[in-house]
Amino acid sequence: MEQEGNVRKISSLREGEDNVNVKVRVLKTMDTKVVETRRGPRTISEAVVGDETGRIKMTLWGKHAGSLREGQAVEVSGAWTTSYRGEVQLNVGFRGEIKELDDDEVVSESEVPDEVPKAQSPSGFRRQRTPYRRGSGGFRPNRGSRF
Repeated sequence: MEQEGNVRKISSLREGEDNVNVKVRVLKTMDTKVVETRRGPRTISEAVVGDETGRIKMTLWGKHAGSLREGQAVEVSGAWTTSYRGEVQLNVGFRGEIKELDDDEVVSESEVPDEVPKAQSPSGFRRQRTPYRRGSGGFRPNRGSRF
């Protein structure tokens, strides 16, 4: 069983974090759609989720797309954060998990404040990460590079 210490609060999330675990209430769900990425079309859906410290937009990729219902209490594990237009966002991809919780394990919708975690970057924009970023080779500088 997962230790309570690993579960984060929405208000503590910052952009660029990996392996994020939260217990949240699903406040709003949007329809599933297909988006074009550099690796071809990907199925996604979006939801707004929250806890007693705030709310956050969450993108569900691949098998998780369309899997949530409004009002549901869930534990999300293995997620990562990005930011868009000055707000932190949560993402769940193929390595993430979503587990339904008992209703009393998360605050009710009326107890979720309107606060949204703000991005720390001065410009308010960060390049979105994609769920296939891990193990894809990535950037490797030349041996003579200073970077």
